[in-house]
Amino acid sequence: MAVTTAKKSSNPNPFAFWFYFTISVSFLTLTFVTISNLLTQQDPKTWFLTLPTSLRHHYSNGRTIKVQPTPHSGSIEVFTIQDGPIDSPHNVLIVHGLGCSSYVFSKTVKKLGKMGVHAVAIDLPGSGFSDKFVSVTEEKVIGGFGRLLEMYNEIKEKVKVLKAIEVGPEEMGRVLGQVIDTLGLAPVDLVLHDSAFNLGANWVSENLGLVTSVTLLDSASTQTAFPLWVLKLPVVREVVSGFGFVFEKVVRNCCSKTGGVLDSESHRLLLKGRDGLKSVLEMGNRMNSSFDVGEWGQLNGVNNLPMQVIWSSGSSEDWIQKGLQVADALPQATFVTHSGGCWPQDDTADELAQSIHEFVSRLPKPVKVSKKKEPEPSHTREMLDEASVNVHHHGFGGHDHSHGHGHNHGQEVAYPSGYGLGHEL
Repeated sequence: MAVTTAKKSSNPNPFAFWFYFTISVSFLTLTFVTISNLLTQQDPKTWFLTLPTSLRHHYSNGRTIKVQPTPHSGSIEVFTIQDGPIDSPHNVLIVHGLGCSSYVFSKTVKKLGKMGVHAVAIDLPGSGFSDKFVSVTEEKVIGGFGRLLEMYNEIKEKVKVLKAIEVGPEEMGRVLGQVIDTLGLAPVDLVLHDSAFNLGANWVSENLGLVTSVTLLDSASTQTAFPLWVLKLPVVREVVSGFGFVFEKVVRNCCSKTGGVLDSESHRLLLKGRDGLKSVLEMGNRMNSSFDVGEWGQLNGVNNLPMQVIWSSGSSEDWIQKGLQVADALPQATFVTHSGGCWPQDDTADELAQSIHEFVSRLPKPVKVSKKKEPEPSHTREMLDEASVNVHHHGFGGHDHSHGHGHNHGQEVAYPSGYGLGHEL
């Protein structure tokens, strides 16, 4: 009689695979986050002194001004650069988009200055050299044994914490208004790059008396050149921001496909420095997802505002089509292209400056508002002096250009206090 022996099933357990997969991903995430936190937890002085000469030179040519982004918040410092004659008939204010800073427009500002235009570019709160955190007071419930006492006495402890600055349409409007008022730029020729259009459009429509014209620079209504999803995924975010060659690949693929000169490493350092990724991510999350450029362009007053759309011809066909769609939605706008990417490059600064200059020069001469006098600043340049010394002692390479080469307009210079770069000292 034949005996049949049943073979034991050798099929792998699918739950075991997912268990080990989850553990592995969690471990990698924890590792990257820990390493990132260790690398970014530098005091502002140390962070500044390790920056490349180009960024320290950029900083030395700028100034900071105080703004209050929300009615109930304290003041924060916003970094600005400017060039050109103060008495120019046109004041151009350039506002960068998501993920970059005024550094990307530094050469454009200089070129406009040489053309006789008073040009200003700012770092939005949370970006570049502007403050990235604000000190807020929160009520913290006392834990443990104190929770029993709270049942009777409602005891709460007020503590000061640092909170990442969030810039949405309302905060953007307040920042723009205060920058224009402080620097005496009204009426202003506004250049909105990338996401700055989405965040600043409401302010424009509500303050038409302060705006002479609007130039949209690679500004799709709800899309950003730098992919927001990269910042939302923890592991991807740490890899992209932590490794220069990975960051450059992302920027080249999404923001600058033409292969021109772009200092991607400096952009990475400014984006990641002082834990600025949180603020940039919040800025992307606060964008108005329902914003419609056509409806905005038809608003009373906006429909008569001189406009120009400058769009990258070196990006994908889909991106070029988006530019044409933006121009079609704004019948009053002229449409021109530039050969660079969505993030302007050093070798296209002349081209951008020329397009902006030709546009504003065709406009009627505006009636300028007299610029109010600002108090003499009390800040010292100890940071820049020490940076100059450290260039030789720490081998940063090249020569430090932190002194005497900026267009600082005498008493208008105001440097951040100490190594402050905000309230983080």
